[in-house]
Amino acid sequence: MKRFPLNRSLAVLAVSATTLCAALAPAHAATLDQVMQQKALRVAIDLNAPPYGMKDANLKEVGSDVETARLLAKDLGVKFNIVPTTQANRIPFLLTDKADVVISSLTITPQRKEVIDFTIPYAVIQSVIAAPASENIKTIGDLAGKTVVTARGTTNDANVTKMAPADTNIVRFENDATAMTAVTSGRSNIYSGAPAIIASLNKQLAESGKPPLVTKIVMATSMLGLGVAKNNPQLLDKMNELIRKNLKNGELNTIYKKYHGADLPAEIVVEGK
Repeated sequence: MKRFPLNRSLAVLAVSATTLCAALAPAHAATLDQVMQQKALRVAIDLNAPPYGMKDANLKEVGSDVETARLLAKDLGVKFNIVPTTQANRIPFLLTDKADVVISSLTITPQRKEVIDFTIPYAVIQSVIAAPASENIKTIGDLAGKTVVTARGTTNDANVTKMAPADTNIVRFENDATAMTAVTSGRSNIYSGAPAIIASLNKQLAESGKPPLVTKIVMATSMLGLGVAKNNPQLLDKMNELIRKNLKNGELNTIYKKYHGADLPAEIVVEGK
């Protein structure tokens, strides 16, 4: 099924709709004083976005974002409360007082900065197009007429929507977990996502005897930050202080390397100096 230019405009509007509506909502997330009084930090995390957030075989919450949030709450001296969210609802949860901060593979973009504040970067994420090695995809133009799977409302969704040819069939799912299932079930073998998610997907493909996906195109490399509601400067400053501390002592690098198999890039580490 082909997608026409009008659909492209509608898709862009759909990606932006949640954030646009969120901009109209009042921000009432807890201040730093309230967090300390309640002795708990509510953190919105998508637990269907491995290896950033997920559950292990014992249904325990794990992942690089989960461990990062747990570390920051520990340093703050408060309890760590996970608020499960979806990638499309990350910002609305922050703006409707369901969470105090968001740490959920949330890339720092100019559009999002109009709605919320971001901490300094604590990690990075790439946005790529991945497919089996046998697929003849060398440029974004090669996606013409092909079906690409992605998670709705993510940077990966926005990037492929903006960059791919008009007749690319972009199929969006509510989160990365359901998008990954679409690939393992054979709906498509082309994925717009992050390398770490592709690595997790490849483990599932190997179990079913299917060829792995490899990175064909790097659409963007983005910084990840914690989202904090606007007009909450004390909480923002405190999160920045703790991120700098844990970049300097290497704790954030240890967490990143554990789940992503590589060290944090120099441009992130330098923030802790």
